[in-house]
Amino acid sequence: MAEQGRKIIHIDMDAFFAAVEQRDNPEYRNKPIIVGGKPDSRGVVATCSYEARKFGIHSAMSSSQAYRLCPQAIFVKPRFEAYKQASILIRQIFAKYTELYEPLSLDEAYLDVSQNSSHHGSATLIAKDIKKSILSKTGLVASAGVSYNKFLAKIASDMDKPDGLYLITPKQGEQFVETLNVGKFHGIGKATEKKMHDLAIKTGWDLKQQSLHFLTQHFGKSGQHYYNISRAIDLRAINNHRESKSVGVETTFQIDIKDRAEVLNHLQQLLKKALKKLNEKELKAQTITIKIKYHDFVQITRSKTLTSIVSNSIDCMAVFESLLTNTEIGRRKVRLLGVSLSSFNNQTQLLNYRQMDLFEDN
Repeated sequence: MAEQGRKIIHIDMDAFFAAVEQRDNPEYRNKPIIVGGKPDSRGVVATCSYEARKFGIHSAMSSSQAYRLCPQAIFVKPRFEAYKQASILIRQIFAKYTELYEPLSLDEAYLDVSQNSSHHGSATLIAKDIKKSILSKTGLVASAGVSYNKFLAKIASDMDKPDGLYLITPKQGEQFVETLNVGKFHGIGKATEKKMHDLAIKTGWDLKQQSLHFLTQHFGKSGQHYYNISRAIDLRAINNHRESKSVGVETTFQIDIKDRAEVLNHLQQLLKKALKKLNEKELKAQTITIKIKYHDFVQITRSKTLTSIVSNSIDCMAVFESLLTNTEIGRRKVRLLGVSLSSFNNQTQLLNYRQMDLFEDN
């Protein structure tokens, strides 16, 4: 199979935000560090050090629960500029090994080193050298997964954390996948895992027994992907020109809000912040999406695609009123609101068009 000639590395920084904090603050080293909201707030854990993970703390856990599990933990407010600077240095290191690298976030990326002849063409030795360079240049530790496709490389990077280096060869790939629980598959979340369990699909081997027709019948377009990865097949190329699909901001309230006018005011403020981030990326958007999380953690989203470009000069109150129509705002308390912008247009193309107000008369 053609993909078995490929050499893919997945680099994943270990506890990235917390590691930066421990690097920059010696007093934090070897201590449970939690980056995220304060313990007396309604914030969540962005990430935590391995010392904190021993207490069962993990990303997305509420800060209050993290405090109950580890009262001695040090809670640190995120410093995204510091994390971004570290990420820039790491990407500069990637560029020395290959032009084909695909950042997924600040702390992880795929690299295609199929054409790299250094280290006798050994992807494992290249990954080892990348880890060494990252530690030398940034003082941070990375884990690496090496295989012949993105799916397996991603799984491999999780196998031996922290400071891991794990290889899955073409000969091992299919058998390796058969032994995995489907919950370990990257891209299969809790809801899909439960659905698979309900269908008696618990391992990669179980998944492999299902026909393509069965999987598409139960999982739609994702069925083809599940069919392939159960056979350790993933033909996705490294995309080194990834573009943002959306830009957004959200806020969690210390005290639940219910008043409709207050909700609308917060949505407008969030939109201003989202537009600022969009302008920094030199992008223009036509779709507005709002996220609402009620007091009982039930979450909904509502979207509207406009006929013109969203800008600072327009009043989006009417759009937000429309999006709130089929919600329970005013009747149920809200703990979180978010606004994101998507459906981006190319900036150079937009220069040929006049920017219109959202509600400009025809």
